Amino acid sequence: MKAWKYIVAGWMTLVIVLGFSIEIPQIDILEQTARNLFLHVPMWFTMMVAFAMAFYYSVRYLNDEHMKWDRKAETATAVGLVFGICGLLTGSLWARFTWGTWWTFAEPRMNLSALAMLIFVAYFILRSAFTDEEKKAKISAVYNIFGVTTIPFLLYIIPRQLPSLHPGAEGNPAFSEITAPELRLIFYPAVIGFIGIAVWLMDIVNRYKQVKELSESGL
Repeated sequence: MKAWKYIVAGWMTLVIVLGFSIEIPQIDILEQTARNLFLHVPMWFTMMVAFAMAFYYSVRYLNDEHMKWDRKAETATAVGLVFGICGLLTGSLWARFTWGTWWTFAEPRMNLSALAMLIFVAYFILRSAFTDEEKKAKISAVYNIFGVTTIPFLLYIIPRQLPSLHPGAEGNPAFSEITAPELRLIFYPAVIGFIGIAVWLMDIVNRYKQVKELSESGL
């Protein structure tokens, strides 16, 4: 295993241990659930990084149509979707303890985030509709570029214009305004660590797909 993977494993182990063991300030309503900041928000950051990579690989495929770019775009999209779903789940758990419900259709950020995930679920459904590999790759690349460009609007721009209970929405302070120094000490390393895990997952999946392609081609 490469050295950077040992670093990521050790880094995240330290983040998780400290995240659940350090003393944190008592923030109104959030209280001890504020520790979810170390999981929920970094997962969204990681998702956006993965989707940005998928966007880049999709553009690269359209430029030279080498199938490795399609493979990498699909992998990055899958990893981004996994982290996005985890972000939704941890957000739902947080909502249960702070808002009293697992899900509310009155909360625009939750619903628009779910819509964003459905866009990328549709990406994989679209891919399964084609048997021609080149046609599949080209249409998937175009769709992926469209899908990624909706993320800033669905997750950031539109929710901030609507009434919401979520931090950072209209009338509510952002996490940057209520996040104590103790939380920041864990939060920023958590973001780096989760991104490292995402890159690790992409590396594993890409290597698996390469081996599978070679075995299917008889090489």
